[in-house]
Amino acid sequence: MNVLELIAQGDAVTGLVAVLLLAMSVASWVVIVWKAWLLRRAAGDVARSTAVFWQSAAITDAQKKVAAFDREALVLPLIAATARQAPGTLASAGDISQQLTRVLRDALHAVLHKLQYGQVLLATVGSTAPFVGLLGTVWGIYHALVGIAAAGQITIDKVSGPIGEALIMTAAGLAVAIPAVLAYNIFGRNISRIEANLEGFAYDLRELLAPTLVTSCTSLPPEGAGSARGGPSLSPLAPEGGQVERSS
Repeated sequence: MNVLELIAQGDAVTGLVAVLLLAMSVASWVVIVWKAWLLRRAAGDVARSTAVFWQSAAITDAQKKVAAFDREALVLPLIAATARQAPGTLASAGDISQQLTRVLRDALHAVLHKLQYGQVLLATVGSTAPFVGLLGTVWGIYHALVGIAAAGQITIDKVSGPIGEALIMTAAGLAVAIPAVLAYNIFGRNISRIEANLEGFAYDLRELLAPTLVTSCTSLPPEGAGSARGGPSLSPLAPEGGQVERSS
């Protein structure tokens, strides 16, 4: 008697648990394969894109070169976010460094959301699949007890089927949960590394452009002039404990 025959002997609850575990397994493995491919490309793209950026002569030239390496669009949104805001709006008000911090932070959050996509599903499958399998286990044992009570005596043919269902459901729940948990932990570590590289690049980009934008603003008429150079460093762009002193 194989696994399919054992499951076929069960009722609607047993079939529902089996289908649910199968769906969870398929979904988690699709996410695992996709994210493994995505994060492998992303790690190399971020390293190459940032290297090309700092080797370029100007921002416009760097943006064109980075576009050839940034296949997952992780670095380009940070560069594009540094474009000057339209004058006369709240986005262009305040200190130049603060403006850059705000736009880079928003762009960084959007990029990190792309990297984090699928992590919730893996965490959900890893935490709930064992309990779904346990439901099938309890239901199989219940069938075994009902069969014993109906027969009035303990016989192998009344016990083996339901107990087999219970053991299969327990194993199936663990088989679905373990890969999801391992993938979640491994991907989380890789995402943290990429996130640290992107935060460092965003911070360096702000420090590079803030003095240039202040200089260009001071050369404009008074109504277009920017405020004082510098500004406090805001998380997550600044390294731990690091601040930029405001000068008068």
